[in-house]
Amino acid sequence: MIKRLLDWGGSLGLAALAAGVVLPFAWPGRAQYRGFLLIAGALLVLASLLARVENYRSLLGRRTTRYGLNAAVMILLVLGVTGLVQALAAQHSWRYDLTENKRFSLSPQTIQVLGALKTDVNAVGFFRSDQPGKRVSEDLFKQYARYAGGRFTWRTVDPDREPGLARRYGIESYGTVVLETKTKSEKVLDTEEEKLTNGLVKVTREGKRIVYVVQGHGEHELTNSERPGFSEAKGALERTNYEVKPLALTREGKIPPDAAVVILPGPRNDLLQPELDALDAYIGRGGKVLVMVNPFQNASIGKYLAKYGFALDNDLVVEANPIGRLFGIGPEVPIVQQYGTHAITRDMRGVSTLFPLTRSIAQVTPQPKGVSWDSLARTSEQSWGETNRDELQRGVAKPDPADPKGPLTVAAVATKDKARLVVYGTSNLASNQFLNLQGNRDFFLNTVSWLAEEEDQISIRPKDARQTPVFLNANQAQLVFWLPVIVWPGLVLAGGIVAVARRRAAQ
Repeated sequence: MIKRLLDWGGSLGLAALAAGVVLPFAWPGRAQYRGFLLIAGALLVLASLLARVENYRSLLGRRTTRYGLNAAVMILLVLGVTGLVQALAAQHSWRYDLTENKRFSLSPQTIQVLGALKTDVNAVGFFRSDQPGKRVSEDLFKQYARYAGGRFTWRTVDPDREPGLARRYGIESYGTVVLETKTKSEKVLDTEEEKLTNGLVKVTREGKRIVYVVQGHGEHELTNSERPGFSEAKGALERTNYEVKPLALTREGKIPPDAAVVILPGPRNDLLQPELDALDAYIGRGGKVLVMVNPFQNASIGKYLAKYGFALDNDLVVEANPIGRLFGIGPEVPIVQQYGTHAITRDMRGVSTLFPLTRSIAQVTPQPKGVSWDSLARTSEQSWGETNRDELQRGVAKPDPADPKGPLTVAAVATKDKARLVVYGTSNLASNQFLNLQGNRDFFLNTVSWLAEEEDQISIRPKDARQTPVFLNANQAQLVFWLPVIVWPGLVLAGGIVAVARRRAAQ
């Protein structure tokens, strides 16, 4: 009778274990009883086994049985550890990106924007169910939701299965993402982090700030898409939700009242006195100005900036540090890796910035009353400011006692009351040729964001998801083929044959 009860108890325990495993999937509403079923089933099975321990002693004495039990114990341990890891992973999500430029991780700017969301944003992605890139986009959405603190929700929709919804949103192509709040919506045609984050900024901010770029003195042209042009800078500002307009200061005679920032991108000719007076009036009412002045140019601009604490050295910075050779550039393009503690450069640690053909900037002594001045970027100790233009033209420049010695400031900032000014020793940093190299774009956009009083926009922006292919020569390609396909399998096979031969010989 007792033996029969034990048999029934063991069978009942196995049934309880099976029910505990299936319950959350078959009956989600009663998933809370899963633990009870698993514990009760395990106890019933254990009791049934312990009651028959005498019956297993002779069996346990056999060699094959011991080997089988050892294998079973190892399998159970592996399964237990795997289950524990899975449970911990479900409760504590963790990932580490080993790619060269962290292409699968969100940039600091995106994380900053998501953490500062003050309104709920819903993203609707329109993808075919079999569309390449859908899973990558969904992974990106999950990362956004992770850092948004509940402010970012998302879903994907197949426009072929829900054509009415696609028509309502005006979807014309697969892969389109619609970002929407209660009052605004924005379409993103490609699910890339930079475009998605810029769309997020547009949909959560009211209006656009206007950036005026002074033209008419030989500056970089906004519409020029060639290497010396400024079209890339214009596009980068527009993607960051700024409106960019040219400003003919000689014709207008004043700075428009809606100007958030005014940029002077390397004027080759001097500004007229009425234009300088217009800048003074703008700064006097709390204006924000970025001035880029190239070497050996604009003596009048140098005198004008002195009243705001900037002393423009009449030189060209030459960099003797060999780090530039790693980038394939010459000594006339200093690579800056030293930054001040200002908000513009607070996130630039570990980022290199190129300052092509730059002059050095010093602080006026004594400092003008009411002006606060700070260095933003400095060259290395091996650099100097070459003041002899004849030697530069002959290519025989060398440091002289009269030349400024490094580290030299090549970008600086000053504030006066509510006014903000930033001066670069070069305008080439933001030209089409150099804007997208190293940290130049971040440095330039951070400057504009600080001037526009949008400090929450200051960060390191999303990286380009560039491919990193591995190129092999003929010998390396043969090695990659022979080792895993021929050599290693051959060694394993030979080892097996030798082991079998030795076992037969020992019998």
